[in-house]
Amino acid sequence: MKRFYSYGVENPALVRIGIASLIMILIFVIGSTGYHYLEAMSWFDGFYMTFITISTIGFTEIKNLSVDGRVFTVVIFVMGIGVISYIASQTTQLLFESELFFKRAMKKQLQKMDNHYIICGYGRIGHRIAEDLSEADLPLVIVENRNSSIERIKRDRLAYVEGDAQDEESLLEAGIMKAKGLICTLSSDQDNVFTTLLARELRPDIFILVRTNEKKNRRKILRAGADKVISPYDIGADRMANVILRPNVDQFIDRMTRGDLQDHTFEEVLIGEDSDLAGKTLVEVNVRNKYSVLIVAILTDDGNMNFNPESNSVIHSGDSMIILGDPGKIQKFRTEVCKDFRTLSERAEQIQ
Repeated sequence: MKRFYSYGVENPALVRIGIASLIMILIFVIGSTGYHYLEAMSWFDGFYMTFITISTIGFTEIKNLSVDGRVFTVVIFVMGIGVISYIASQTTQLLFESELFFKRAMKKQLQKMDNHYIICGYGRIGHRIAEDLSEADLPLVIVENRNSSIERIKRDRLAYVEGDAQDEESLLEAGIMKAKGLICTLSSDQDNVFTTLLARELRPDIFILVRTNEKKNRRKILRAGADKVISPYDIGADRMANVILRPNVDQFIDRMTRGDLQDHTFEEVLIGEDSDLAGKTLVEVNVRNKYSVLIVAILTDDGNMNFNPESNSVIHSGDSMIILGDPGKIQKFRTEVCKDFRTLSERAEQIQ
């Protein structure tokens, strides 16, 4: 009810149509009652007379009307035609205003956005990224100017700004001043470079992830201000080459990504201050045998990575571990042993 009231406040034409429809029902009740008592018609015949009078169909009257009946018919006709005309005008107004209402609602939603992610471009890559971020309950806004992509965004029920990502106003409307990160997935490297330059100028501290089509442009995009540059084509080409050069490795990766390897996956966990692992070596904690997870790497809080750590490596609170294992066992290990209670969206805070 509260939601309907809010929608009615924003759309007064809808409220007026509802009121006019109730008046129309009342006219039918009055008409049926009047013909029943004035002309001794049945209730259905009275309803039928009211209908053909208001709709101006022009059918012959059920019976010859008395003077009182004819006067009553004129009154019903004037009242009915007036209400019908009013409903038609308000419906037309509502159709014209619906898009404006949608844009106002979207603008209000964008104004409330905070600590969100901006995706520039909603092609195949942008769409896939948006799906993953949405599944992780991360707030996001799309900046897109192609009509076909905008229709897709609407179907996916995502917040968006219709405009060019290379336009300062579009980025400001998308809330770049309050955003957590910006992801550039535009089809042209030149467009990505310009958008990166503009975003970095507006927000020197924002995290910027950029897609590049050509590996040679990676350094240019980094110089433009990107924090991370990914080349989907290079990743895809390397994966295809592995099918030929390292077929067993590719089979392992394929089964991992498809979840066929007993639902094993890579994850990261943070060692909390209250964790029993803090201050101990790997050989002391014996993670593999006790918790059935495999430690692939340890990331210290100063940014250093210890890949394939030795058994005498010491675990400190604040360190992050990249581990491999069953998702259920990983979650148990994360909360009960590492004391890492962060949600997936909270883990994304580490990008800066």
